[in-house]
Amino acid sequence: MDLRKVTAPCGIDCFNCEVYHSNITTEIAERLAKAFGFDPENAPCPGCREAGGCRLHWDNCETLDCVKERGVEFCYECPDFPCSRLLPCAEAAERYPHNLKAFNLARIKSVGFEQWAEEAKRNRLLYFRGRFAVGTGPQPPEPPEAGR
Repeated sequence: MDLRKVTAPCGIDCFNCEVYHSNITTEIAERLAKAFGFDPENAPCPGCREAGGCRLHWDNCETLDCVKERGVEFCYECPDFPCSRLLPCAEAAERYPHNLKAFNLARIKSVGFEQWAEEAKRNRLLYFRGRFAVGTGPQPPEPPEAGR
């Protein structure tokens, strides 16, 4: 799999998304189909570059349009990086990884795509399940107590 093709221009790691075609479960496909009114067979996503946007909002993606227009592969290559399309937002941050965009792009630029791709799953897990720690970044969750 070419991970570059399944990484969004905004830095979202589509290859780790629960809707990505090799990750999606029947339960998630059925839930999406019910929410958006389509056949569950159409739920698996090939990644936003191939799908023309994110399957989690089923709409045109201005960021994807913008990178095509500007002829860049990732937003960090744009002279206007970072722009307001990458501005973090608290709404739905507990469900979607949208606040990882600027971090991921900066990390790709800093350490290279391959190293970032190796780190992406761990970073996503820390984002969703890590403990907040001021000044140190998210910390791994507490392990469950023995015997529970």
